[in-house]
Amino acid sequence: MARVWVLVADSTVARIFSAASPIGPLEELETMSHPEGRLREQDLVTDHSGRTFDSAGHGRHGKEPQISHKTQGVIRFAGDVASRLESGRNQGEYDAVALVAEPSFLGMLRDKLSTHTRSRVQLEIGKNLTRLEARDIRKHLPERLYSTLATNAR
Repeated sequence: MARVWVLVADSTVARIFSAASPIGPLEELETMSHPEGRLREQDLVTDHSGRTFDSAGHGRHGKEPQISHKTQGVIRFAGDVASRLESGRNQGEYDAVALVAEPSFLGMLRDKLSTHTRSRVQLEIGKNLTRLEARDIRKHLPERLYSTLATNAR
């Protein structure tokens, strides 16, 4: 029987579940958190941005970062989650994985996954279900997880 993980995530939390049978309930294995994802940008930055000269003339203006500190933190968290999935794949903890994540975080996570781990992803759902109980998350997944996911993983 194939082992399937279901990752449910957003910018602040990632929960890893497994299913013991194709139509069985989900069992939570692990939770990763990123509390900084809840903070406002101004709570993350303690200093003013740098200043720069205008390209023409003598004026100066504040220089804003190309990517906000908050977004940089969320991208790092996506990398941490991807590393955990990579580790699980390397250790043979799962055969297939379903990703259920808030759409923008799903995109960041997808960018951080290695080619080998990405090949184990058999289902993606762009929804934020992190606050739901395991039984309610299960209702958003295909009725038969293994027939949908694991048959393609081997």
